[in-house]
Amino acid sequence: MNGKSGDRDMVQVEAAVIGAGPAGLTAAIALASAGIETALIAPKAPADHRTTALMMGSVAALETLGVWAHCAAQAAPLRSLRIVDDTGRLLRAPETCFESSEIGLPAFGYNVENRHLVAALEARAADLPGLRRIEQEVLGVETADRATATLKDGARVSARLVVGADGHRSTCRAAAGIGIRSLRYNQHALTFNLRHARPHRDISTEFQTASGPFTVVPLPGDRSSIVCVADPATAGRLAAAVDEMLAREAERRMHSILGKVTLEPGRGHFPLSGETAQLFAARRIALVGEAAHRFPPIGAQGLNLGLRDAATVAELAADAHRSGSDIGHEGLLSRYDRMRRLDVESRSLAVDLLNRTLLSDFLPVQGARGLGLFLLNRVGPLRRLVMREGIAPMVAQPRLMRGEALV
Repeated sequence: MNGKSGDRDMVQVEAAVIGAGPAGLTAAIALASAGIETALIAPKAPADHRTTALMMGSVAALETLGVWAHCAAQAAPLRSLRIVDDTGRLLRAPETCFESSEIGLPAFGYNVENRHLVAALEARAADLPGLRRIEQEVLGVETADRATATLKDGARVSARLVVGADGHRSTCRAAAGIGIRSLRYNQHALTFNLRHARPHRDISTEFQTASGPFTVVPLPGDRSSIVCVADPATAGRLAAAVDEMLAREAERRMHSILGKVTLEPGRGHFPLSGETAQLFAARRIALVGEAAHRFPPIGAQGLNLGLRDAATVAELAADAHRSGSDIGHEGLLSRYDRMRRLDVESRSLAVDLLNRTLLSDFLPVQGARGLGLFLLNRVGPLRRLVMREGIAPMVAQPRLMRGEALV
């Protein structure tokens, strides 16, 4: 992985991953585990107080890569998913509950704090001899026969394949000349964790309100994470509230199902938006995570899709590496784009429709949402199909998500 003689500031590798969030770390670990010389380039990720509900496919991938053992003790199983219509409207949907045991699984997934997940990924990355960690900001990427990243300290990294995991303001996406399609919502999200007097019993509850969902997701012990979606004024007021006031409001919004609650330190507050890259790969650059797509925090889609991106690009690169092919060639990138597009765009559409039906005052729309949940309650085969597709999509399940190693 050293530069050529006479070019001391050039590092040459087969693959370079730019971005050290969960999707980038997973891509780097998967590539290096497949025997591909890889550089992971990014400063250490800042502290993140959010949590992620990892579906079982994501957990299987992390287990296969040797990551899950480092954070399993800090994760809580999601055995039941409950949806409660709390809109107060004339037409209300029936309460709906999904049980993982109905499709033969011990849990739909696990909820883990991002700080524990990133620490586990960093620990595994440090153990891989074929993965070089470069804690530098990338100023730009140029592409030709190879891709070359220029770092803030003046050094350069040359690779056949660059995996852009550098977030929604992606330098890699700009270097590849890829535009984005955007959706904007008149909503903000507030995220925080709390302790509560009653056990959650591994049940995740989503209260669907007229301004967006208020979701309570289990954490280990008598703790849960909260995602509160509301209009900007309400979300801003809650974000600025003192702990005691926000705790009372959280308890009211969850109808005291967990008893008295106490806030933990750390809050997140951000506007809701959706973005999808017009291409997921071009010019030796493959985009993963928020560089490729950005989702509202509804339905636990964002990071699970990002991990499927990482697993897919690593699988394609590993197959090319074994055959002696160029791991960044145009055909591979085109295949990656095709493989990820249906999964991402179908889930983007589903999340957008679900969110907009909550916001709509149009009675037929409210009736359609209620009918859909009624059918899921009453039609067992349909309910089980929806549950299985949510956990393990039939058309987008890379080998790592099935628990199969890439070597």
